Amino acid sequence: MTGRTTPLDTPLGDVFHVYDTTLRDGAQREAISYSVADKLAVAGLLDTLGVGFIEGGWPGALPKDTEFFARAAAGELELRHAVLVAFGATRRPGGTAEADPQVRALLDSQAPVVTLVAKSDRRHIERALRTDVAEAAAMVADTVRFLVGAGRRVFLDAEHFFDGYAIDPDCALRVLQAGVDAGADVAVLCDTNGGQLPLQLAETVTEVVARTGFRVGIHCQDDTACAVANTVAAVQAGATHVQCTANGYGERTGNADLFAVVGNLVTKLGMPVLPEKSLPELTRVSHALAEIANIAPDTHQAYVGSAAFAHKAGLHASAIKVDPELYNHIDPATVGNGMRVLVTEMAGRASLELKGRELGLDLTGREAEVGRAVRRVKELEARGWSFEAADASLELLLRRELGEPSGVDEPPFRLESYRVVLDHGVDGTVIAEATVRVHVHGQRVIATAEGNGPVHALDAALRKALRPHLPWLGSVELADYKVRILTEHPGTDAVTRVLVQSRDGEREWTTVGVHGNIVEASWLALCDALVHKALTAQEPVS
Repeated sequence: MTGRTTPLDTPLGDVFHVYDTTLRDGAQREAISYSVADKLAVAGLLDTLGVGFIEGGWPGALPKDTEFFARAAAGELELRHAVLVAFGATRRPGGTAEADPQVRALLDSQAPVVTLVAKSDRRHIERALRTDVAEAAAMVADTVRFLVGAGRRVFLDAEHFFDGYAIDPDCALRVLQAGVDAGADVAVLCDTNGGQLPLQLAETVTEVVARTGFRVGIHCQDDTACAVANTVAAVQAGATHVQCTANGYGERTGNADLFAVVGNLVTKLGMPVLPEKSLPELTRVSHALAEIANIAPDTHQAYVGSAAFAHKAGLHASAIKVDPELYNHIDPATVGNGMRVLVTEMAGRASLELKGRELGLDLTGREAEVGRAVRRVKELEARGWSFEAADASLELLLRRELGEPSGVDEPPFRLESYRVVLDHGVDGTVIAEATVRVHVHGQRVIATAEGNGPVHALDAALRKALRPHLPWLGSVELADYKVRILTEHPGTDAVTRVLVQSRDGEREWTTVGVHGNIVEASWLALCDALVHKALTAQEPVS
């Protein structure tokens, strides 16, 4: 198995540990189910980021985890930065570590590091384990000693430590002492219930470090939405080992988010906890891991979310135009992200100028046109249009207001008429049929197509009519379609807003349409999508 061989491969050597538990604790999130292939891919991405330790799962307890470690040991996982860690429990009460099959499975995994979980709360020891504190400490000591004797490095996860310390600090510390005396490298204090707040947690960490002198780690759940803050507070109080999960995945409300914790440690505390040049990979790796988990990336996630450096208020845009640092706490590129300006009814001239720059339009010195565009945006937004998620439609609006020629005022075809009908069969099936009459390249074209709904049928008919005349249309597909009924007009008189996301294999773009009729709103968004593609394809319009 390939792994880290010296403590000098990470920026802080073995002075500070970034420990990832996405594959074990993170996998306990509702709706996540990693295959073994997924687990290998996740571990590879985490290694490229440069974390120090990757907890691969619980061999012996879960068949997939056992297979994962076997395949990793067989050479399917090549790690350049990280060390693979196996997670498991201490021996059972009254038994021996040598004879415990789950302890044996930890050795069989061939992982060079083992993290053992042990209960440190007297209530859990007595009620869940149904034993006493002396036996609980002996379970820890025997298992650690056995694994260390077999050549493994051992970390101890003290489960429910903060709750246990509040009830009986001597019991909690006795469990830690047993592990460290037997050879455990790190005593990890776990906020298993996630109920701690930063100040009280930091006080406990400070006290434990002072009383024991142990190397202390921290593992925080997010039940109070404080997991990241608690982790950073623990580091400031003396912890030198942080356990996190990618994107905060985990049981219940999740764990401390790896990307937020690392972002804070590096950019706020100046701690180079990742290899040099790894920090700009945060956003890419975060989104790639979300894809593997089959969970949409959190747009408002700190540091790596698409909205992390997005600005909507006109006041913000005015300041950013002068200096981006005035409203960005760091340079977004530091973590591989980018700044965006959102254009809405709140937008002013500065917002549009900055947005134009993003879209490749120079609005400098064009005050009359920008003023006209601002008024047009506000007017349309008041009628239900929304441009903050529809950059392509906004770009077309700006080009129209700038008076740019050809390709903007009209789509790459001219509509004569369209018709959509629904056929409800006796068996309950519903089929939509659309007919479009369009003029393209000087020809009148009529096309009819069916679909599973009126918009699908209309899109199919339009493509059928245009594809022979617009070669680039074959690469364009409808990626997403969203409908929102606006509440200004109650009941069936409500206005409909449609967002259409299109893609062509190289990029994606979003357009918007608003109308009292959902089909017409969809048509407007579809037309904008093709006009925008025509501009980039440099397709002449009729």
